[in-house]
Amino acid sequence: MVFRDLLLALSVVAIWGLNFVVIEIGLREFPPLFLTAMRFILVAFPAVFFAQRPKGPIAMVFLYGIFMFALQFAFLFAGMYLGMPAGLASLVLQFQVIATVVLSTVLLREVIPFQRLVGIAVALCGLAIVAWHSAGNAETVGFVLVLCAAICWGVANIVSKKIGASSVLALVVWGSLVAPLPLLLASFYFEGRQVMMGALSSVSWVGIIALGYIVYPTTFYGFSIWSKLLNLYSTNMVAPFSLLVPVFGIFFSAVILSEPMPTWKLVASALVISGVAFNIVSLRPRSVRKTENR
Repeated sequence: MVFRDLLLALSVVAIWGLNFVVIEIGLREFPPLFLTAMRFILVAFPAVFFAQRPKGPIAMVFLYGIFMFALQFAFLFAGMYLGMPAGLASLVLQFQVIATVVLSTVLLREVIPFQRLVGIAVALCGLAIVAWHSAGNAETVGFVLVLCAAICWGVANIVSKKIGASSVLALVVWGSLVAPLPLLLASFYFEGRQVMMGALSSVSWVGIIALGYIVYPTTFYGFSIWSKLLNLYSTNMVAPFSLLVPVFGIFFSAVILSEPMPTWKLVASALVISGVAFNIVSLRPRSVRKTENR
């Protein structure tokens, strides 16, 4: 990989890592489901009028949008709103790699090599440490919801594989078109019209900047560059950079949000990232191109 593209890859994973901190800041001003809905309204419009429709059945694109955007981010934002710290959220969400491997075995009858089984076991040990330290406090529900988000991402990866070769950015834009309506309905039901309108009427510049960040740099810049890199290089060369997302997420959480970093978090992080690395590095070149987060 040439130096310029190396810097581009690092810029993307840094932006995606910082995104978890920005989400936590945005959740101070918006309820989680409403913030998620607004994100995908701004991602879909007006970009959908300029992006080519992805290849594959429209039903599969719809299914991708539901799992990748509506469900994954509803669970992620709600989990963080209910107490899951930004740094840990960026780490637990990496379970999507393990979920993808397991779902590929169950749904696509793919065989899991021994190396990946070792990676799954190592990553699960790290997640068990997080679960143990989250049990019995405010983070428990948040941990479960972020884990659900990772599983939804794994399902979306399987759907993406079924859709086949397509522009990553086009799939993101058209998939985002699916998400706003169910998210707005869920927000109206669970959070209430008064809370939704109150958030809009009282939002500060901090909230507006946070929303803009999770829409434009995170989504449009991030996915555009990631798609470009996947077209230029093998998946084996690009995918390992995603391991740096939780590294940046944990770093920015500690620096900006003063999130504490006890020894158990560092051990859990090392185990999860190592386990995920076993699975990512073992991917064959240009195998499944997974949409990476945000």
